[in-house]
Amino acid sequence: MPMNVWGRLTGIAVLLVAGVFVTPAAQADTVFEQVNLGDSFSAGNGVLPLAAGFPLGCLQSERNFGHLVAREQGYRLTDVSCGGASTEDFYAPQYESTPPQFDALSDSTDLVTLSIGGNDNGVFAGAIVSCVLATLERLGAASPCADRYGSTFEDTITSRTYPAVTQALREIHARAPQARVVMVGYPWLLPAASGCAPAMPVAPGDLPYLRSLQSTLNTALTRAADETGTTFVDMSSVSEGHDGCAPIGTRWVEPLVFSDQFVPVHPNAAGEAAMAAEVLKVLTA
Repeated sequence: MPMNVWGRLTGIAVLLVAGVFVTPAAQADTVFEQVNLGDSFSAGNGVLPLAAGFPLGCLQSERNFGHLVAREQGYRLTDVSCGGASTEDFYAPQYESTPPQFDALSDSTDLVTLSIGGNDNGVFAGAIVSCVLATLERLGAASPCADRYGSTFEDTITSRTYPAVTQALREIHARAPQARVVMVGYPWLLPAASGCAPAMPVAPGDLPYLRSLQSTLNTALTRAADETGTTFVDMSSVSEGHDGCAPIGTRWVEPLVFSDQFVPVHPNAAGEAAMAAEVLKVLTA
């Protein structure tokens, strides 16, 4: 066989070997990049142990739903979620030691998980505090919080929180154009009917008021997700009966008083696991 033909055949053989043995190895080394953004529900505030190497003020847990999803799927996780975060903290540092959360996003990001919106304008978190204080100030009143604040909180969610979350989601898609973005809604904090004072010290008539407020927030998040091509994980149905008034072992959210963890009115370990399970359902569907 002429040498030039032999040389060509040898070259082809080398390329075939490279294709068979090198390419799969390179593919096996491909890492799926996940970024977890968001607030205390995303960070897992109150669930121990805390994530090593992250600012203590954020109270980020190693067992938050972002960590659990990454661990289950074998993803490489960058978690910048932080307790108390609002959409403003996506663009600017929340603390001196925490860069803007958006800095974690890049063209190589494959998945973004988050919960956000509850702290925007101090509405959702602030309403709970306001209603507890109203109850204590007017003991025996049927609905002191609803009487005092009316539609103020819901109006703020519709006029300010909804557009802020929508814009933040658009920015996430722009900064991580290859990523699937999955936003998790807020599980129920309170039951639909009878309350459980003093564990959740809210007047009976304010239970439907706060439930309506939470429903308004989750509806706003659903709309924002729909408008931006974001996957929304609605926790409303699955978390029914697992609110802060449910007994230990059943509840996914801790009550304000007699909490079983150091951050009350937040998901416990079971709640974070439930949110992770719902995220995994949409990822593996």
